[in-house]
Amino acid sequence: MGFNLGDEFPNFSAKTTAGDIKFHDWIGKDGWAILFSHPADFTPVCTTELGMVNKMVEKFKALNVKLIALSCDDVDSHSKWTEDILAFTKDSKFDFPIIADPKRDLAVQFGMLDPVEKDSKGLPLTCRAVFIVGPDYKLKLSMLYPATAGRNFDEIFRVVESLQLTAYKKVATPANWKSGDDCMVIPSVKKEELATLFPAGVETKTLPSGKEYLRFTPDPSKPAKK
Repeated sequence: MGFNLGDEFPNFSAKTTAGDIKFHDWIGKDGWAILFSHPADFTPVCTTELGMVNKMVEKFKALNVKLIALSCDDVDSHSKWTEDILAFTKDSKFDFPIIADPKRDLAVQFGMLDPVEKDSKGLPLTCRAVFIVGPDYKLKLSMLYPATAGRNFDEIFRVVESLQLTAYKKVATPANWKSGDDCMVIPSVKKEELATLFPAGVETKTLPSGKEYLRFTPDPSKPAKK
């Protein structure tokens, strides 16, 4: 099936390494969530990915973001695998849940199955999907990676920062933006609103077309420079 941006993400029930959950209740009020799948437990790239996410839990928590993983393995497999992940990363605690989906019900519902990667029984595995869900429980971002390409979770963190700026501050972020860089005023903001909404100032680029659509302003989430 899969989902489009702006669709409400299902309030599914699932068994996880942290017990049974109802997704919206697990996110909580006004929270953000990242649901990401991996092909299989006890595999090399997946071990590095979940190890990296485990190290970033506190960073994401500072943005009010919860993390939860998923694959077609069962809870017992997930729990045993986390011991390997912790041994690899030399961490003492595994700090986010992993959803068990052995019947592939959620993988089918979410459009996560990889037609190329299959298990020993010939059944398709989950691809490396990423879903970011906002406080309104709507899908804000989705990405699909092949099994061979490990994800860059620094990039996923950067995208969350961008999404939250757009949600709260009426700005967009340009190519290669990182937190603290100048942002762009969204086109729907009128010229007469600029001074009120962006007290740090707005620089409008002069273009051959004469159209004033390239409008830059300092990152509004950061303290104003003196």
